Amino acid sequence: MDRGRSLNLEHVSPRTLKGPEISRRPASATAEEANRLALMRRWFFARKPDAGFLLTEFPATLLQALVLDEWLEARDEALTAVIAGPGSDESVVSHYRTLGLLMEAGALAA
Repeated sequence: MDRGRSLNLEHVSPRTLKGPEISRRPASATAEEANRLALMRRWFFARKPDAGFLLTEFPATLLQALVLDEWLEARDEALTAVIAGPGSDESVVSHYRTLGLLMEAGALAA
């Protein structure tokens, strides 16, 4: 995380985007997922083209990872690397490992 700060990258989390909003609690997990995707979509397409970013807590599910992949493709962009934190969803980890983007913990220490 400190390396990201030194590179002047934007650090984004769904929690920080949602914080300023005042809203009722969604009726279901599906509604919560739709809200999270809508929030992240607004951020993603509003940011400067080719601006670097660090995401935390997103993508947290395979659906979110696939949606992020579609957004990147729509802007003709690509991820450089993905770092999975402790407790990350195994399907997300597997998805990015298959794409060759997952950085293993040992590579970070180097």
